[in-house]
Amino acid sequence: MGSAKSTGNAARKARIEEMRRAEQARERRGRIVKIAASVVVAAGLVVGGVAVVHAQSGKDDKDSSASDSKSGSGHFVTGADGVKTWKGTLGRTHVTSTVNYPMRPPVGGNHNPVWLNCNGNVYTKAVKDENAVHALEHGAVWVTYNKKASAADVKALAAKVKATPYSLMSPYDSQQDPIMLSAWGHQRTVKSASDPNVNKFFAQFVQGSQTPEPGASCTGGTM
Repeated sequence: MGSAKSTGNAARKARIEEMRRAEQARERRGRIVKIAASVVVAAGLVVGGVAVVHAQSGKDDKDSSASDSKSGSGHFVTGADGVKTWKGTLGRTHVTSTVNYPMRPPVGGNHNPVWLNCNGNVYTKAVKDENAVHALEHGAVWVTYNKKASAADVKALAAKVKATPYSLMSPYDSQQDPIMLSAWGHQRTVKSASDPNVNKFFAQFVQGSQTPEPGASCTGGTM
């Protein structure tokens, strides 16, 4: 029994390490792409700066005017395992405005073009929903807690998040329960950091099958 558990833990650690190496490789490639893109943009500005600026301005206007009401519609259905699944639509439009999500914390919907860094990032202050939702789109699990959560649970959950690529954590004072876990289209409440459902949720939803953009970066976004 102990041997099987040790083997499972080793496999889990190996998977996390593999994900971390892949993320670091993506980050390096991203830096190269950004440098190349900067060169292309600079050349484009020299040839036709006015046209480029006008085109970009039109895109921004479209993003900003996207309707918040289309961010998602539907309702949660709770499964036998306690995980709530959103039944309905979840918009995926990039917007620069504030989004009025139909659930708190949100599990999907229209979101900011810039994702919240989610490479095991632990935030001690509230973050913007619109950036966090973009992280969920990339396959991250978002751990949130309010003032009713114990200091010991917050510390233990922070340690888990820091050790897990494609996860993030932040306070969320307006949520209904002390500790909640969210992924794209899915959410659940857990009793404590030692609740076995924490590990189950991470195992199922970190880069899980629900991910709209599997493998997308969790670094290089916003802090």
